[in-house]
Amino acid sequence: MRVLVAMSGGVDSSVAAALLLEAGHDVTGCTMKLWGGASDSGCCSVADVDDARRVAQQLGIDHFVFNFGDDFTAAVVEPYVAAHAGGRTPNPCVECNRSLKFDRLARRAHALGFDALATGHHARAERIGASWRLRRGVDRAKDQSYVLHMLDQAALARTLLPVGALTKAEVRERAASLGLRTAAKPDSQDVCFITSGGGRRWFLEARLALTPGRVVDGEGREVGRVGAVELVTAGQRRGLGLAGGGEARYAVAVDVPGATVTVGGPQDLLTGEVALEAVSWVDGPVEGRVEVQCSAHGTPRPATFDLDGAVVRFDRPAPRVAPGQSVVLYRADEVQGGGTAR
Repeated sequence: MRVLVAMSGGVDSSVAAALLLEAGHDVTGCTMKLWGGASDSGCCSVADVDDARRVAQQLGIDHFVFNFGDDFTAAVVEPYVAAHAGGRTPNPCVECNRSLKFDRLARRAHALGFDALATGHHARAERIGASWRLRRGVDRAKDQSYVLHMLDQAALARTLLPVGALTKAEVRERAASLGLRTAAKPDSQDVCFITSGGGRRWFLEARLALTPGRVVDGEGREVGRVGAVELVTAGQRRGLGLAGGGEARYAVAVDVPGATVTVGGPQDLLTGEVALEAVSWVDGPVEGRVEVQCSAHGTPRPATFDLDGAVVRFDRPAPRVAPGQSVVLYRADEVQGGGTAR
């Protein structure tokens, strides 16, 4: 099988390419050049492209660089900025997988005659009968099935996830045994275009006018001020300009047009349900009993999914999910689908 491996310059995709070679596939590596700005996250930098290229040389495979910068800006960066401008909390890694890796790159792989696209994600794609299943990675601490929930049957049929059956320690051991230069390389951070030095504020204030706002309690009394309501997310506790002492208070609602953040105590942060939009399915819609994960490494929570209205109802009150975040539905270790919190 001819396989194109998306090589980020990290250890997981390096080992994915090595495993596919060992399995006898005709392997070619590629790296997507997505972000031309500052990056110190261990993803999308010139050094990462170089690491991927040199690992490919070590493995004796061809390596290409595809410049998808315009696609990345349109599909990931601009929606990220727009979401913050609307008081939502975006999930750019999910959008990068949806629009770049498993759409733009997958289409490029098909056009070049490859039979499959492989990545270094810690998740498993398995065929059972006539259907494909998307399962958690063996290493639950590194599981990345959450950010792949948008993969449907057509996508899974042409996707290989070679490291999903390995723990992270086993991946590093395999890389070390092969002498790969990425064996001890640290994992990348979540958002490649947000630098650790500048942060979200630095990135966003160069692209939109940030709005100072009031912080009010549940009865509308002003209790603090924030420098930018666009930077506040549901569940946030720090940076709300609140006086110290007393019960902990959290952001429970963000009103950008009204330049207002509403805060409440721990009980106000809890909710019994969350409504979803833009729901997609791995293998057709499901309803009834599910486990729900609301962040990349969040705790799965037992719930019921009501297909009519696309509403998750938690068995017990759970922390509010910020609008814009991905909510993923599981049964046991299998992803059923997911959507975006409204």
